[in-house]
Amino acid sequence: MQLGIHFVNFTLPGEPGSLAGALSATAVAAEGAGCTRFSLMDHWFQMEHFATSQDPMLEGYTSLGFLAGKTSRMDLGLLVTGVTYRHPGLLAKIVTTLDVLSGGRALLGIGAAWYEREHRGLGVPFPPLAERFERLEETLQICRRMWSDEEGPFTGRHYELAETICRPRPIQRPGPRVLVGGGGERKTLRLVARYADACNLFATGPDDVRHKLEVLARHCESEGRDPAEVQKTIIAAGDLGTPDDFLSRMDEYARLGVELVEIVPTGPDPAAMVGEFAGAVVPRLAELG
Repeated sequence: MQLGIHFVNFTLPGEPGSLAGALSATAVAAEGAGCTRFSLMDHWFQMEHFATSQDPMLEGYTSLGFLAGKTSRMDLGLLVTGVTYRHPGLLAKIVTTLDVLSGGRALLGIGAAWYEREHRGLGVPFPPLAERFERLEETLQICRRMWSDEEGPFTGRHYELAETICRPRPIQRPGPRVLVGGGGERKTLRLVARYADACNLFATGPDDVRHKLEVLARHCESEGRDPAEVQKTIIAAGDLGTPDDFLSRMDEYARLGVELVEIVPTGPDPAAMVGEFAGAVVPRLAELG
């Protein structure tokens, strides 16, 4: 099992002037400790169940571009991009740019979006859930098209592109890896099976994750796909406990086939927290599974 860092808290001492240094130092500490992925949220307002909507939040892809120049090995992505936030043709170009400038480390994490307040607040359309899932599927199709040799038009129910030109090509071929986030059993996991290289589930308990992975396997069977082709990842939020406690819990997930867990740094010095905790668990996580 591998370790990733999901950075969500920008309410740090000395912000906003301190944020560039804190974010950079945390990413450097994560990479130095052997983490293989560094992700941010894709929000314009901070999530209200984490802090308040007035707390600081940086734009995700600008921040990842900054981190591409500070790191050299970790995958970089958003967990996850809301499909409503950027036109899919522009999203494909943004992720391609990140892939080129990071040396082939971009991850497209994407989902159907949920935070209505920030949409309404900033004047971004927030269609009903069923339509957002339709747009999500078309966006996945458009991104795959733009990362292929096909440069002709795309016509869908919600999007129409006269040309799907994307130059330069991504460094990763056939394109950046795609992660569809969420555990919805009828739609989300079906889209994972059909389009994605990875899934991401909340670590709500081994039994729940086992069930979700069984559902995913059934969708993969329907799509004629080997479930082993999909990287299984989880996010472990909340109190991590001691390294021994954490490793004991992760052993259960590793036995289910989970390959990567992301943790959320807390406290006023996220770089120190990541360096200490990741340094203690990364070598032992690699032995699980």
